Amino acid sequence: MSAMNSAEPPKEPMAKAPRGTSPVATAMAVLRCFSPERPVLGVVEIAEEIGLHKSSVSRMMSTLEAEDLVEQDPLSKKFRLGLGLLSVAGALLANLDVRRAALPVLTELTERTGETSSLVIWDDFAAVIVEQVPSANPIKHATELGTRYSRVEDASVRVRLTALPEDERERFFTATPSSRAAYRRLTANDADGIAVNDGDTTPDEVGIAAAVHDHRGRLIAAILLAVPRYRVDQERLSHLVGDCRAAADDLTRALGGPPAQRVKLVD
Repeated sequence: MSAMNSAEPPKEPMAKAPRGTSPVATAMAVLRCFSPERPVLGVVEIAEEIGLHKSSVSRMMSTLEAEDLVEQDPLSKKFRLGLGLLSVAGALLANLDVRRAALPVLTELTERTGETSSLVIWDDFAAVIVEQVPSANPIKHATELGTRYSRVEDASVRVRLTALPEDERERFFTATPSSRAAYRRLTANDADGIAVNDGDTTPDEVGIAAAVHDHRGRLIAAILLAVPRYRVDQERLSHLVGDCRAAADDLTRALGGPPAQRVKLVD
């Protein structure tokens, strides 16, 4: 965590008010209020900045939230940008180093297993697909870029939760108390940055997620295999887990991190 600076930071320039009454102009004005310096904003703050009544901003925030373009913190009720923006900004994804490094790894994993492989990164506790190589099989599991997973039954979500310090994990359970029992039950079979969703969210699908770390040993992503359940018995599941783990290790090495750091806690 960076040290506090006693000097007052320079004020950010105010966002431009929307021109006319176009909903698109209003939405863009709202989204431009957010910045690295001010990633979290309340309705009143946004309304004051763009010169609209807070009721109008509140309605717009509800629309943007429904489209995953913003998301609301359940405790503070303030908003931040959502990773749904990535699903309409494909060019932006090309600039993510982890995504570029992951594509050849995912391609090789899909060729080796014959199944759909994906890269997920996290938006707080949710896992978001930012790259995917679909299976060539006519029957397969594939999803759109920007798809979000947020339940403990999802393998990639458990990879994230398990690596968190206990106090951070408790924040998730405070917001979703009914998830605690499922998490305890499912993580009994998770180990070493690997989690398996054996039909827990979709009866006909098996999901396998493996943690990816950067050069500092921080958990930054996961590789996810999605397989039709009818193609998976215990022997093949064991092989798929090994393949997914090996791919995650390859990507971790490509990012400069040793695979042994897989179990380190995230910051």
